Amino acid sequence: MRIRIVDAFTDRPFAGNPAGVLLLDAFPEDGWLQNVALEVNHAETAFAHPLPPGGDADWALRWFTPVTEVALCGHATLATAHVLHSTGTQEGPVRFATRSGVLSARPAPDGSITLDFPTAPLTPVDVPEGVAEALGAQPLAATDTGPNVGDLVLELADERTVHALAPDHRALARYSSRGIIATARAEDPSRGYDYVSRCFFPKVGIDEDPVTGSAHTALAPYWSERLGGPDLTGLQASRRTGLVRTGLRGPRTLLTGRAVTVIEGELRAP
Repeated sequence: MRIRIVDAFTDRPFAGNPAGVLLLDAFPEDGWLQNVALEVNHAETAFAHPLPPGGDADWALRWFTPVTEVALCGHATLATAHVLHSTGTQEGPVRFATRSGVLSARPAPDGSITLDFPTAPLTPVDVPEGVAEALGAQPLAATDTGPNVGDLVLELADERTVHALAPDHRALARYSSRGIIATARAEDPSRGYDYVSRCFFPKVGIDEDPVTGSAHTALAPYWSERLGGPDLTGLQASRRTGLVRTGLRGPRTLLTGRAVTVIEGELRAP
């Protein structure tokens, strides 16, 4: 069976966030899926299979990190939609049945793909004791993103502080059910982005995720409220970097980006 490595939220190889994508006839047992994800060893590997016509969704979709299944993943959904469209397997919009409900992906003539995801509910919380030491910077504010995303958003003083972070990943794992989103407003929006972020997920086996679509379902409402507009662009400032265009639509958040297939090969595992 064919397996692909796709760089998502970028238009060039070796940037954005790489995801494994495997199209199946049906889902085998979970242990096999987890072993494949461990073998691929990227932040997520996506597994999808077609559903019977006439239902609410066209494909079933699941995501695994090297150590566990996750409830929501943006970049691997974008990567899967890219594979379906670039191979001619699916034309037009595609609907995915997932643990987070039905998610859709709509291709545009310019080659970008827009994902329709649930907006994360945001609840201001106290900055946890000890998180500043673990992160390596003092947060201005902390926000919980609810059980579906499971992250803690920490707003920092400025963009330079976000870029300079060198956290204690083991210590950070204590502070949320999934991970930490460190963010700040952009110093110069004329550079093409409105806010900046970095995402750390040591609890699920990913010290730093290169570009995190699901985190932007929280960053979109967070920064739309502060910057006064529903349509923004976020830069995730990992070493690989990537841009996510966000559109806040009430209970839904639109995430737009590009993707490129970098590796395609044969998975020779029974």
